[in-house]
Amino acid sequence: MSNKGPPVFQLFTEIAIINQLAQAGFASVLPKGMTIAQFTVLNHFVRLGHDQQSPAQLASAFQITRPTVTSTLARMEKAGLVAIRPDPEDGRAKLVSVTAAGVKMRELCLQRLAGPLADADAVLSRETLAQLLPLLQDVRAKLDRLRD
Repeated sequence: MSNKGPPVFQLFTEIAIINQLAQAGFASVLPKGMTIAQFTVLNHFVRLGHDQQSPAQLASAFQITRPTVTSTLARMEKAGLVAIRPDPEDGRAKLVSVTAAGVKMRELCLQRLAGPLADADAVLSRETLAQLLPLLQDVRAKLDRLRD
């Protein structure tokens, strides 16, 4: 073992660094007031086609605490990006859905992200992407199964 740690640790270190670089690039172009966390919620709903989810389901999906997701959702509701209503089956629970304004904001964010994505695309060959994407999807799927 080198001083860099075991290979699996090195893998996660590289992924973490890539994530930091991507988030910094993305955050710099998002519309004023929009955070990565808020964009992630909007993207989750639209990408997966969810009509509604509870804050607990969202917290589980993002691997964050309920208070963290609740705080993010409250800011998004105030901005009109999501609607939060009582769950008709459980009066104590809430259901969250993305609004038309939220879908529109996601599209605006995607337009703004075109620059950083184009920059990354310019330095990553099609062959590299074709090799990495299935491998990373496999790693994600396997790690996702570990949390069940």
